[in-house]
Amino acid sequence: MKLVRELERSWAKACDRGDFRLAHYSIQANHVHLLVEAKDADALGRGMKSLGARLARAVNRVFARSGPVLKDRYHHVVLKSPTQVRNALRYVLMNARRHMKRPSSIVHIDPASSGRWFGDWQRSARDLVIAARGRPGPRAVAFTHTWLLNEGWRRAGPPLDPAAAPG
Repeated sequence: MKLVRELERSWAKACDRGDFRLAHYSIQANHVHLLVEAKDADALGRGMKSLGARLARAVNRVFARSGPVLKDRYHHVVLKSPTQVRNALRYVLMNARRHMKRPSSIVHIDPASSGRWFGDWQRSARDLVIAARGRPGPRAVAFTHTWLLNEGWRRAGPPLDPAAAPG
């Protein structure tokens, strides 16, 4: 969790660069999933380079090491429809649940994700979100600007259920 907190502090300073915004994330053991908004391909490249550098510096600080951290560049998919965005939100915000070895009846917002800043969980999840938001620290994601991330994805289905495992 120390790495998660360090990344969140670092990303909070760079989550909105005007033409590039970090909208959501999920930190895994050996990779991260990011949902970003970018004005164009150049803004995407610059923004991802910045986030990658911040990730490498955070990993090196937390683990008292130096040198490269990222083996590969990023893989990206341009999301064009409400269904694609809804599926991506489910995948990123609920990725930890997807990788559980055994399904759990305990439902929580993944503490290594931006789920606590996501405002469209099902009503039954409100207490979970309030509990997750109780942790100190700056907001590590930007407010989104695109129609697809703000409201378009809602046309593809109901609010997200944190008890569901994404496909």
